[in-house]
Amino acid sequence: MERPFDEDLKILKEKLLEMASLAEESIAMAVRCLKERRGELASVVLKGEEKINHLEIEIDELCMRLLALRQPMATDLRFVTSAMKITSDLERIGDQSVNIIERTVDLLKVPQLKPLIDIPRMADLAQNMVRDSISAFINRDDCLARDVCERDDQVDQLNHQIFRELLTYMMQDATTITRAVDLILVGRHLERIADHATNIGEDVIYMVRGKTIKHHIEANPPLGAKPAGKS
Repeated sequence: MERPFDEDLKILKEKLLEMASLAEESIAMAVRCLKERRGELASVVLKGEEKINHLEIEIDELCMRLLALRQPMATDLRFVTSAMKITSDLERIGDQSVNIIERTVDLLKVPQLKPLIDIPRMADLAQNMVRDSISAFINRDDCLARDVCERDDQVDQLNHQIFRELLTYMMQDATTITRAVDLILVGRHLERIADHATNIGEDVIYMVRGKTIKHHIEANPPLGAKPAGKS
């Protein structure tokens, strides 16, 4: 017989999947707006962010109700508390997509500086990281979660590459500075999206294994172990 708690968890998972789907779409639409210079897509991202914000509130309220009324233990408790942290990262992903739109609105007012190649690649990587991090959470797959965390380096490398290329444009022609800076900021927002997906991956590893890998720290060191850097 299915427990009432199991039904609540099912609802929680469905809402998280909906929120993650909206976050993914917001990334895709924001970069598509920039790449294809389609200003009308900006409203899609802004409306999506409103839905993401509403879902964050709904999920937080559901998690609080589960904690108060169901009093989950062990892995169920970690699942619910991790869900609350994950919604915060998804909400911030929506915010970063809006930040990209704000930069895009300015860029659409001026001629395109250069064909966009690395920024769409960054967006694809970040979007896939978000999708896989949520899949890892729903399926309690710590191996996939760790893979998501490792992919963050690829996004960082592309971000550095974009910065170096655009810096060259600015040094060669001062009239490109404003446009180049806006594109650098777009890369920075995508890099932050990947960071949030990494946070989710780290939360999944904590949920499944009961230990944290944030800041490269393993929680619960063996008894008698001395903190790093101390004697």
